[in-house]
Order: sequence, then structure tokens, then C-alpha cells
Amino acid sequence: MQKEAEQSQFTFDDLSVVMGTYNEAESIGIVLEDINRVTGGRAEVICVDGSSDRTPDIARDHGARVIEQPPQGYGVAVRKAVLSADRPVVVTTDCDDTYPMEALPEFLSLINDGYDVVSGDRLYHGADEMPSFNRFGNLVFAGLASALMSHRVHDTTTGMRAYRRELLQQIKWTENTGLSAELLIRPLMRGYDVREIPINYRERRGETKLDPIQGGLAIAKSIVKVCFEERLR
Repeated sequence: MQKEAEQSQFTFDDLSVVMGTYNEAESIGIVLEDINRVTGGRAEVICVDGSSDRTPDIARDHGARVIEQPPQGYGVAVRKAVLSADRPVVVTTDCDDTYPMEALPEFLSLINDGYDVVSGDRLYHGADEMPSFNRFGNLVFAGLASALMSHRVHDTTTGMRAYRRELLQQIKWTENTGLSAELLIRPLMRGYDVREIPINYRERRGETKLDPIQGGLAIAKSIVKVCFEERLR
């Protein structure tokens, strides 16, 4: 059951926007400009980067804090990013300009309403800009997770979510390619208040780094593993 909203209301000054970045020089500047525009430059931005191009330099030029580490996969970078945030509300996003930063005020408002996690549902509006194979895979992932959790979810692998920082610090995160699904499944199965909301999804800038077959299998394995681990807690 949703708890009562806290008396002190979070603002953009309480917000960290975090992401893993890898060779996204084409899009990273646009994403950071959107974050700064929507939040008035008040949000902390953290990029965990393993790039060989100008991505980290562009990020720093836009005021982001860049944590450089060797490339070890999506989940390793994002886990480092969420655990490095200093502010009480943490929003994850991707650096390929697929997610709408205009949704940040609604995400923050729902955290202020008492939710622990606010998850962006890309599939609600059809995700027409997503490759059809990826869209089908994401529907399968959502169905698999829903069946294993006995709780209906609509988009398990979205990269845009808001979290209370205390939740991120309290749970041990283990997955790499499947981290996005884990970041939704563990809070839900532990009784945290989670809300999915529709968001628009744009065609990515630049080339994808994830092999759809191998990546899809890794995500499915993570969903099964995490759900069974949580049932056995």
C-alpha cells in the first residue's frame, strides 16, 4: 500500500540524473542539454563512461560529473552510476536520446506523492520508433516477469525510471545486461510502491551496442534468476 507523501517535497535540487555512456558523442550533448533545460540546470548529472570517443569530454562540457572506468557492460556502468548519486531522488536514463526528459517533472511529482519507484512504460504508446524485433522481445520480457512475479508489469527493460536513493542503497544489485529488469523486479517483489507511467520513445541516435539475440537471452535469464531469488528470500 502506498505510504503517505513525505512532508518535505523534493525539487530538481534533490535530483540526480544518471546514465552509463559508451561512444555516444553524437547524442550525449543533446541529452544533457535537454536535462539542463527541463531542470533549469539544477539536477546533478552523472555519466559512468568507458568511451573511446569524445563522449566524456562533451559530458563534462555540459556540466556532468564523469566517472571513467573500463567498459564492462551496461549493468556495471549503470549500477556504478546509481550508487554514485548524492541526491535523494535518482533518475536513470540512456544517452542515445530515446527518452523524453520532459517527463522528469511528472516522475518527481509521483515520488513526492509517495512512490518509491516510477517506471517509464515505452510500450503503452506503441513504441513505433523501436525496431519491431526489440518491441516483440520487450513484450515477451514483460509477460515472463509478470507470470513469475504474479504481478502485471508492462515494460521491464525501460531505461528511464525514478527511484528513492535509499532504496537503491538498500538492495544488492547483481545483473549486467539484465539490470534494467532487476531494478524493477526486486523492488516490486519486496513490497516497495512502484508506479508505471506511459512515456514517449524516440528513435535512437547512433548505432546500438546490444546484440538483440544474445542480449535478449541474457535479459530473459536475469528475469528468471532474479524472480526465483526473490521468491526464496
